[in-house]
Amino acid sequence: MSAWEFWIDRGGTFTDIVAKSPGGELLTHKLLSENPERYRDAAVQGIREIIGSDTLAPRSITAVKMGTTVSTNALLERKGDDVLLLITEGLGDLLRLGYQTRPKLFDLHITRPSLIYKEVSEIPERLDADGGVVTPLDREVAREALQRAYDRGIRAVAIAFMHAHVNPAHEAEVAEMAREIGFTQVSVSHQVSRLAKLVGRGDTTVVDAYLSPTLRRYVDQVAGALDVGRATGALLFMQSNGGLADASAFQGKDAILSGPAGGIVGMVETGRAAGFDRLIGFDMGGTSTDVSHYAGVYERTFETEVAGVRMRAPMMDIHTVAAGGAPSAPSLMAVSKWGPKARAPIPGLPPTGAVAR
Repeated sequence: MSAWEFWIDRGGTFTDIVAKSPGGELLTHKLLSENPERYRDAAVQGIREIIGSDTLAPRSITAVKMGTTVSTNALLERKGDDVLLLITEGLGDLLRLGYQTRPKLFDLHITRPSLIYKEVSEIPERLDADGGVVTPLDREVAREALQRAYDRGIRAVAIAFMHAHVNPAHEAEVAEMAREIGFTQVSVSHQVSRLAKLVGRGDTTVVDAYLSPTLRRYVDQVAGALDVGRATGALLFMQSNGGLADASAFQGKDAILSGPAGGIVGMVETGRAAGFDRLIGFDMGGTSTDVSHYAGVYERTFETEVAGVRMRAPMMDIHTVAAGGAPSAPSLMAVSKWGPKARAPIPGLPPTGAVAR
């Protein structure tokens, strides 16, 4: 090798970096993911500290491969961009109603998850199940809806029309209008999730429009800091399905499980090297814990719900618990099980003097 190579896991609490030097030596480094007083981005700072310079020489890095929770956190904290949803006339409340499932059947007070689109406009148009035109697209109404939202400062639009997975003509025409007006993020359902069922397709399109601008800003920042194309040969990101994507092709809908998916891939490769092909994954980070299993093939799901938002996109089948190994977590567990005065236990034994509850 004649250049560095980096593998990075940017979690909610810590950022972990594994590097291979030009001489083939493996190095590890760990930083807080958020430390604005010291650095803007933990991944970039970690690379600089390992290399020992704030300036990257031309072609000094072969590739940087990263898993990140940027999109996950933006969805959990509802910090994505404002989104305009355009949907077929008469279906303006479809995504709010969803499938009418009742996760907690006997709750008397139902709290709906907050919607992630800011505005919705119904557009007169209709296709039949074979893609034939039932109601022609009203271009004037579509343009007025787009212009109205643009004038109010919205720059992201999600377009989801009935049966557009069969015939995307109406969606494509409205998308072109949006770009002409100046929308910087245009997500259309036939490109984001070309599947039947408007609810799942529409939800996934809204997620993509909501998260992609945030993700794009982060990716562009990292790419700029690493001088991709000059100092760094390639910048690749882990997708929710376990595959890598070039930075330019990394989308919001594919980034929800970017970090946890890397843990499963790493578990499988480590297990194979040790001669095991049936594995249970337990990945405890600082913020959350991810559990998975493997029995010879990667298990994926194509319809999932994250933070109250439905999505239809291929993802690793991961069960996440909102309890990690940050400093406060072990102490809380010790208090709940052994009492507030218990000392740290010897593995397998209760702490001295503790009374189990």
